[in-house]
Amino acid sequence: MTITTVVFDVNETLSDLSPLTERFTEIGAPDWAASYWFASTLREGIALAAGGELRTFAEVGAETAAQLLRRVGVRWADARARQILEAFGELPVHPDVHDGVAALRAAGLRLVTLSNGATGIAEKLLGDHGLRAQFDAVLSVEDAGVWKPAPAAYEYALRTCGVTAPEAVMVAVHPWDLHGAGRVGMATAWLDRAGEPWPKHLTPPTHTVNALPQLAPLLA
Repeated sequence: MTITTVVFDVNETLSDLSPLTERFTEIGAPDWAASYWFASTLREGIALAAGGELRTFAEVGAETAAQLLRRVGVRWADARARQILEAFGELPVHPDVHDGVAALRAAGLRLVTLSNGATGIAEKLLGDHGLRAQFDAVLSVEDAGVWKPAPAAYEYALRTCGVTAPEAVMVAVHPWDLHGAGRVGMATAWLDRAGEPWPKHLTPPTHTVNALPQLAPLLA
């Protein structure tokens, strides 16, 4: 079946998290803290999803940030955690995003986002970088009632877009996200910017690209 709809993950896939490293070090945390915090937030949110529960990314992220900052000896951890969440809302997009999005639109594909974060964060990211008009919808798991990679999150996006799973492709840098999308029948595209091997315990992606502009020719 022909792909008509491209569903993007947002955090790390479109947004560049590298500036968070500087923000963590500015408040006295080690340089590894940013990646550890983001992974911890995903872990806790996905653990809640496994039990059928939902908490917002901001709620989980503030708690994991404060816990981490206390652990590494940063004073005023709760206030500093709020600063981290504020910085999370001011991130840039990756350099390949503008050209990749333009190529997909030129190929006649509909673009939407599906984030484990809030709709407002994705709206701001796209708006700040002149990309909002290229996307037909900005969706959040908060409206689905459960985080990705739970099947209901992807099914919510498909239902909202009015497409079947084989008509949509999920694009992400996270293998676990693509594994979840594949389980509901979606095509998957791994944006492997780091050149890392695919985890053998997960279902391989339909497509693998190293930069977003490489995807449009594969879907055309």
